[in-house]
Amino acid sequence: MRISSSAVSLTVDDVPASSKFLATHFGFAERMSADGFASLGREDGAVDIVFLRRGLEVLPAELRDRHASGTIVAFVVDDLDAEHDRLRAEGAPITLPPREEPWGERLFMVTDPNGIVYELVEWVTP
Repeated sequence: MRISSSAVSLTVDDVPASSKFLATHFGFAERMSADGFASLGREDGAVDIVFLRRGLEVLPAELRDRHASGTIVAFVVDDLDAEHDRLRAEGAPITLPPREEPWGERLFMVTDPNGIVYELVEWVTP
């Protein structure tokens, strides 16, 4: 099997709000959109993020009314402190301040207007 790209689809109430959040704070660009749908990506090919409006009829019936919850989208970065300072200066809501785990993971989290959690991670020697 060869995987040529990856995407994560998240069901939200306000597609434009999540789309704008990713574009503003993480450099994603909208590649496709329609009513209740937006697909965003980055030039570096990190991962595509797709937002689908909750209740959209193209979703399987058992998923239509679900809201993305309990999902954390993680981005590994080179300079966690610089990213934290940048996002804080941009007014992004820091919902978990920077911390270091015993296994060598430094991280912090921000949350978009629909409650989607983004974790920024930097690996260090434990």
